[in-house]
Order: sequence, then C-alpha cells, then structure tokens
Amino acid sequence: MDTVIPTPGTLAGDTSIVARAEALRPAVEAASNEIEDKRRLPPALLDKLHEARLFRLLLPRSSNGIETDPITFFNVIETIARGDASTAWCLSQAGGCSMSAAYLDLPVANSIFGSDPRAVLAWGPGPRVKAVECEGGYKVTGVWAFASGCRHATLLGAHCPLYNADGSPKHDADGRQIERTFLVRPSDVEWTDIWNTVGLRGTASDQFALNDFFVRADHSITRDFEKECRETGPLYRMGAGTCYQMGFAGVACGIARGALDDFTTFARSKVVRGGKHPIADNAVVQSGLAQAEVNLRSARAFVLQSMAAIWKDLQDGKTITVEQRITIRMAATNAIHKGREAVDFAYNAAGASAIFESHPLERRFRDIHTVTQQLQGRLSHFETVGAWMLGVDTDLTFV
Repeated sequence: MDTVIPTPGTLAGDTSIVARAEALRPAVEAASNEIEDKRRLPPALLDKLHEARLFRLLLPRSSNGIETDPITFFNVIETIARGDASTAWCLSQAGGCSMSAAYLDLPVANSIFGSDPRAVLAWGPGPRVKAVECEGGYKVTGVWAFASGCRHATLLGAHCPLYNADGSPKHDADGRQIERTFLVRPSDVEWTDIWNTVGLRGTASDQFALNDFFVRADHSITRDFEKECRETGPLYRMGAGTCYQMGFAGVACGIARGALDDFTTFARSKVVRGGKHPIADNAVVQSGLAQAEVNLRSARAFVLQSMAAIWKDLQDGKTITVEQRITIRMAATNAIHKGREAVDFAYNAAGASAIFESHPLERRFRDIHTVTQQLQGRLSHFETVGAWMLGVDTDLTFV
C-alpha cells in the first residue's frame, strides 16, 4: 500500500456533514437521561436525526442517500458519541445496514429506502435459524437478537442459511451452504425485550422471532459485496464490514473524548477526603491524563490515516484488499481499547465521585465497557491480525 501523507482536511471528512452532527450534539446530550431511563431513542430526537439525514450517511445516492466517505462517517459517529453513546451506536449500526440497498434491485431498494426518508434497517445474529425455499421466495424461521436500533427501525434483517424445499442444505459451487439476509417489517415479528444491560442501554438491542414467514426472493441479500453489489462507487467496493469497524471505533473514541473532557473540568475542583488541593495539582494525575490523551489521539490518528490511504485507492477504482481490511481491523480494535483505557483512567482518578449515576463518568464507564464486549471490540481480533502477519492460517470472517 502506497504511503499517503494525510492533511487535517482529509482527516476531517466532509465538514458540512460533520457540522450537522456537532449542531445536534447538545440535543443528544440533553436527551441522554431519557434515553438511559426508557432504553429507547425518544421520538423528538429521532425527528432531529432524520431531519439531519444522519441515518442516510452510507445509503446510496440512487436511493436518496448521502453516500459519504468512511472518514466523514467516523467523525459524525464520534461527535454524537460525545453526547450519548447509545445514539451514536444506533447511527453506526443503521449506517452499515443501509448499505444493503446497494445489493437490492433498484426498484426494491427505492421502494424500501428511497421513498421513505425515515427508513432504518436493523439486524442481529441468530444461531438457530433457517430459510426454506418455496415458490417465489423463502419461508423464514428463527430467533435473532442484538438488533441495535430495532425499536425505531422500519425494517429488520433476518440472516439465515438456505435450505431446499425438501429440507436439504442449499450449497454454492464451492460446496458451502448459502446464506442470505431477509428483509421484513417490525410488525411481522414477535418481540422479546431482553435489553437490560450494563451500558448502551438506549440501543434497545432486543430479540425478534419469525415462524415459517414468507419473504419474497427479491427482498433478500447476500452480505458479500463482491458477489451481488449493484453500486459501483468506492464505498461499496469496500463493504459494510469495514464501515462498521470505522463507526464503532468512532463510538469508542467519542466516549473517551467526552470522558477526558469531563475529567479535566472535574479535576480542577475535586479535592479528595483529607486533601488540601484539587487532584489537578497531583503529579500522578497529570501524568496519567497526558498519557491517556496521547494514546487516544494516536489510536484515532491510526484509524483515520489508514482509512485515508485506503480511500484514495478506492477512489482510484480499486477494491479493498485483505491487507487493507487487516489494517482497519487492527486500527479499529486498537482504538476501541485505547478508548477504554482512557475512560478507565478518568473513572479511577475521579475516585468515589464517579460511582454515582449523577456523575457523567459513571455512564461513560458503563458504555465503553459494553462496547468492548461487542464483536467489534474482541481482543481475539489481534490474534487474527498477528496470524495473518506471520503467514499462519487464520479465519478472516470478521476482518
């Protein structure tokens, strides 16, 4: 990969779009307590997010989307996460899901996304699921969970292995069982409220079920961008997986940025029991804050600089390579964990004050530790990266 020297401009993305997020951040922050209590994004905030078109950042222009670049996407998600992590997580998830429009026939994509300015797709994994072929489509059965943003979604994705009408597995030319994601309406499913969690409570990442439900064949997609993608723009030659990594790294960096900013303000007035001076005067605190700041900025820069180089190649007509996917996986996972380390520093240094719900670091601590427990934050990603670097066989499924 050729070395690209980024400029502040290339790492800032489309500043007009990021400005929309910055303008909304006070409203996001003001709604954060309601989001936490009700475990939902409130209707008034959803109205503002849709008005700013922040759910359409990665949606193709052919379906009335913005089709922005992944650097702009990162900056938007990071900005919103400073106000509320759950809102940012929902936007990130919905952004990646909206790239499904690039895999649908254009009339179907426009009927779902283009004609509805509030269209949002949500999905999650399901371990015991299936889709059985029938006339005109498939009968879909199973239970899916972790569908972030599903309670305000207009569409749900049910990912399934395919079976022939006789019940035998449906295989591709290489002998692997074929899998597809089937698009259904929220009114078609049976809901189960499962989302009582440590953090990211407002994502309402609940569970839904279908039982022998018919879905037309043209309302399904493969998530393999090299097989079915109709769009030819650089965003869709990269695939949704890399965009998810950028977005969720943005969530972590936004939480951490907010935590360090909160701590800097708090430390100037916090005096520990028995002490005489604020903790801002403490040399250990000063050193820890500086190191947390360095590590967060470095991790953020690694993500953005790596993507700037990859994006240039994509704009030149290339398709993302395995090496480039490995780089973003490594950078995004690192950013998530450096963000967690920064929040941990701030939380620990703040002492007992940070354990109360009224303190801003309490929620940021819970949210960042929920981020690291999700797929994108798995430490095993470093094993995958290291194995690839050493030329050892490894599973690249999540790269």
